[in-house]
Amino acid sequence: MKDRYEIAVVHGDGIGPEICRPALGLVDAALRQDGLMHWSEYPAGAEHFQATGDGFPEATRKACAAADAILHGAAGIPGVVHPDGTEVGLDFTLVNRFTLDLYANIRPIRLYEGVACPLAGVKAGEIDYIVVRENSEGLYAARGAGSLLRGEMAVDPLVQTRKGIERIVRKAFELAQQSKGAPSDGVRRVTCCDKANVLRSYAFFRQVFDEVALDYPDIETEYAIIDAMTMHLVLRPSHYNVIVTENMFGDIISDLAAATIGGLGLAPSAEVGVSNGLFQPSHGSAPDIAGKGVANPYGMVLSAAEMLDWLGHGNGDDRLLAAAGRIRTAAAEGLAEGHMTPDLKGKLSTGEVMDILVGKVAGMA
Repeated sequence: MKDRYEIAVVHGDGIGPEICRPALGLVDAALRQDGLMHWSEYPAGAEHFQATGDGFPEATRKACAAADAILHGAAGIPGVVHPDGTEVGLDFTLVNRFTLDLYANIRPIRLYEGVACPLAGVKAGEIDYIVVRENSEGLYAARGAGSLLRGEMAVDPLVQTRKGIERIVRKAFELAQQSKGAPSDGVRRVTCCDKANVLRSYAFFRQVFDEVALDYPDIETEYAIIDAMTMHLVLRPSHYNVIVTENMFGDIISDLAAATIGGLGLAPSAEVGVSNGLFQPSHGSAPDIAGKGVANPYGMVLSAAEMLDWLGHGNGDDRLLAAAGRIRTAAAEGLAEGHMTPDLKGKLSTGEVMDILVGKVAGMA
């Protein structure tokens, strides 16, 4: 347990500052201890690139590496790209992933009371699972390393290592052990999502999955081919508890999963390694609504709770765990009571929602 936690805050692009800045006040209110979080703000992103020619300054990189955790708003602006066509704003997230070895991308998927589910007949509490995405290998490991041959052929390698697979699968089983099980039957299970029927790299993923599973006999295991998984997440989402998969597959299905709970505005994300963690909502920078005060802050709020949980468990700090619980309770109550922004068919501004949430955590016993 520490006397103070150093948090590198990068607000980023578009709506990033509008949702990230008030989240700091919410965390402080939930902690009920001034100064426990030391917020240090640093620049990065597409807007900073446009102003300076550098999307991820060296000083920001060093601060992120040294911090106890990184809290990030949003990244990227359409059309702001490098000469090779890749987005400038993504540098912040991708560089941190690989340099800090943030191998586990953890995306909780939960349908809250008060939020309309686009799936017919599905109610709050019937969707509650975690997508655990391998974050340092897979197809995305090829970024910057692929080949474009004479303008005629492009190749990006898909990389899977035993070490990478084993540690992400182990993380998935650990999360299943800490969970309450799937909503439909209460069974703690880990689903391996792959394309083992076609590609050798995914067959290897499944092989290592089976080896690691032997260490967790209390957890049920199963497999799902990626194309079938997209159907299952629509037709029987309450069956799932923890899903573990490769980098690109996890990116795709976590967005599909977010759609079933009301959209990316409600989807938090944690990217963690052994000693570093990056926390940000799953949505983008939404430049079309930036500055209008209507951005949905719930994904940011829940990501901040994920940060407190990770720091609390890693440092044996019950103060942080209690604050994370207060924030999640406030978010659940806020949604159930209809305190929402226009994307969720609500009428409140970002600031109005945040004021309500701060009031709720401040009033909790």
